[in-house]
Amino acid sequence: MADGGDGLDHGPAPVTEGEWAGWQHWVGDAYEDHAGPFYFREEPDGSVRCAFRAAPQHLNGGGNMHGGCMLTFADYALFMIGAKAMANGGGVTVSLNGEFVGPAGLGDLVEATGEVVRAGGSLIFMRGLISTGGRAMMTFSGVVKRTKRG
Repeated sequence: MADGGDGLDHGPAPVTEGEWAGWQHWVGDAYEDHAGPFYFREEPDGSVRCAFRAAPQHLNGGGNMHGGCMLTFADYALFMIGAKAMANGGGVTVSLNGEFVGPAGLGDLVEATGEVVRAGGSLIFMRGLISTGGRAMMTFSGVVKRTKRG
């Protein structure tokens, strides 16, 4: 793990027990820990899968996943999907677009997959899909600007 400039460790850490054993958790982002927690893993084909289990704090008043939660998870997924393209640097979200196409409820396993469409000199363009139980919940696309860690 690396120092994120605040004296604390930041980076991927393996989960060794419970439902998420074999996955990784990104350490050092208090907002993501509060909003999630979210997890990721590299699949055998090299793609990245992100996931979390829907809990009461992720739901809106109607009992479905809150749109803000889906957008937060999509932003997290952008960074996990684009991590290799960031090459040990950091990044900031320049844009994030999402189309809500289906719900998730309490206890559902929510997953995100995606791809880097183009990695230029300073901008990384990505797109992805959030789903549960094989049903689409949200399509998303975004742009991340590379930054230098220092």
